[in-house]
Amino acid sequence: MSDAATAAQPETASAIPPEELDRLTDDIVGALKTVYDPEIPVDIYELGLVYKIDISDDRDVTIDMTLTAPGCPVAGEMPGWVENAVGAAPGVQRVIVNMVFDPPWDQSRMSDEARVALDMW
Repeated sequence: MSDAATAAQPETASAIPPEELDRLTDDIVGALKTVYDPEIPVDIYELGLVYKIDISDDRDVTIDMTLTAPGCPVAGEMPGWVENAVGAAPGVQRVIVNMVFDPPWDQSRMSDEARVALDMW
């Protein structure tokens, strides 16, 4: 399991029924997989840019994510892309995207799927 997949697992008990929380988590991850770094042909989830996903009992979603580099040309736009994609997932009420740069992203955070897509074995 990639670090990103681990990030999607809830840390504490939720008032949301487990089946609904699983579906919501799957839908959020699916939405994140529709957002691509325009310079790399791999989605941000598989790239390991998503560090943490929190789902509140009110179905508000907070995402901590980073960029491949702090000077990324889409740094100002990427949070909006993520907010729009995740906000469209059924059941999500509100989305907050926090850009973080600690720890810095590196290639070790990529999933096996991303490594295959980028021929980085």
